[in-house]
Amino acid sequence: MSCCSRELPGLSARLDKLVYHHGGASLPADKPHAFVYFITITNGSDRTVTLLGRKWVVLHEDGTRLVVEGDKIVGETPRLAPGEQFSYNSYHVTGLDAVAHGSFHGMDDHGEKVHVLLAPFALRIPAE
Repeated sequence: MSCCSRELPGLSARLDKLVYHHGGASLPADKPHAFVYFITITNGSDRTVTLLGRKWVVLHEDGTRLVVEGDKIVGETPRLAPGEQFSYNSYHVTGLDAVAHGSFHGMDDHGEKVHVLLAPFALRIPAE
């Protein structure tokens, strides 16, 4: 097993949809804006991959940064054979416009650590 994670050619992640939701009283007063995102991770490689976790970085317009990382993806460790995909949705809350980007990490069927990056996407609060 290698010491470091590498991008696996053919493993890809894409933002399918981003939905803005003003949460009102259900969200903290300093973060009243929710963005629901829908992601698909596709295994176009020749190896089976088990996704074990994720990392998100949200950079707010005031320069503050939120880093969220942990095990599993929405409570799951998807195992993707070549040609398979995993889709899910989750959300971020914010009080400011921001840019989010993510990555997903796991192991391939040869025991090598792999990851896939998700391109940055904007969390823009609509003008009211």
